[in-house]
Amino acid sequence: MQSNGQPDAHLLVAHLFRHQAGKIVATLTRLFGSRYLELAEDVVQDALVKALQQWPFTGIPENPAGWLTLVAKNRALDLLRRDSSLELKVSELERSLTQSSSVAGSSSESEMDDQLALMLMCSHPALTIEGQVALTLKLACGFSTAEIARAFLTPEATIAQRLVRAKRQIREQGIDIEAADTKLMPERLESVLRVIYLLFNEGYGATSGIELVRADLCGEAIRLCTLALHLGPRLPAVHALLSLMLLQAARLPARTQDDGTLAVLAEQDRSMWDQRLIAGGLRHLASSAAGDALTVYHLQAEIAAIHATAASDLDTDWARIAALYEQLYVLEPTPIVALNRAIARSRSEGPLAGIRALEEIRSHPALRQYHLFAAVGAEFWKQLGDLPRAADAYRTALSCPCSEPERRFLESQLQLIETCETSKRL
Repeated sequence: MQSNGQPDAHLLVAHLFRHQAGKIVATLTRLFGSRYLELAEDVVQDALVKALQQWPFTGIPENPAGWLTLVAKNRALDLLRRDSSLELKVSELERSLTQSSSVAGSSSESEMDDQLALMLMCSHPALTIEGQVALTLKLACGFSTAEIARAFLTPEATIAQRLVRAKRQIREQGIDIEAADTKLMPERLESVLRVIYLLFNEGYGATSGIELVRADLCGEAIRLCTLALHLGPRLPAVHALLSLMLLQAARLPARTQDDGTLAVLAEQDRSMWDQRLIAGGLRHLASSAAGDALTVYHLQAEIAAIHATAASDLDTDWARIAALYEQLYVLEPTPIVALNRAIARSRSEGPLAGIRALEEIRSHPALRQYHLFAAVGAEFWKQLGDLPRAADAYRTALSCPCSEPERRFLESQLQLIETCETSKRL
């Protein structure tokens, strides 16, 4: 035992629980079936509580991850021995304990397979997308219900209800944890990637709240996508999504200024971009070229690669980016893609082309309260020299929901324009 202080013990428990909970839940769920999913969660929680109670006084075990795993499994045995119908399952778990006691908690191939199987179960197409995301964060990532609620700015009771419904569907529909196998593709893979993509997007640009970036969500998305590479050989879509996320994550250190204000791409300090992540993203982009399918992740990753490898904003190949957004809109004709296409057109053809592109999508219901639609228009009008229209557009953007860093940025832009207008009148 190590005699560390109480604060260290509490921090270590929190860290290990976040990183080990998914592995333990996955292993127990594989052994007992998804019918006992909640039991698996309960014994992991019990192990956490026991660690918090004991470690500050007895010291941290030499293998703390293994300690948590062993306590959770022993607790499961104690509870299941009371059910005579599970006698064979208890024997199976006891054999597993004997085989793995010396390496409990280590990162093994079987643990990885269990985690992949858990991801597939959480992302089952029978569940709603909201249920898939919540369940993946809860089980595979070790997030608490409160953390999920904070991440997506949703009431905790709503998240709790989603989790209850998803678990009920798993139990009632007999959705079991399955071995990671290419026979589950491509339908299941599509669901897994969609959940990972949504998770990363929420971390990369929080829809509201005091933080612009949630690095913990981005990190979990990258970890899950890296894990998904083991779902089978030659998975170009997985490589493409991982490429996209690595290239985007490389810019995270430069996305906010020292005071937390948003730093737009054109003004970011590119020396702060993580070159290691960029190199990894480019490697996975090359690997994504295998096969004939072209996915939305391929196109977005190529756009991100153009930004990541440009020496400056002025050196960016905006004409190529505009062409890629045209292709992306064919595969995914959403107003957000159209908005990004308008930005690319403005950079390659001028702000008037951007204004015309915005007019094509102005009536879309999803954009009526979307702050970036108005903010993009404000920038176009500012470039054209029409400051009154630019100011009106910024005021419209400020009337829409957004994160606090984005609000401060919009306010600063409006203030600059108002100051300029005042100077002209004097």
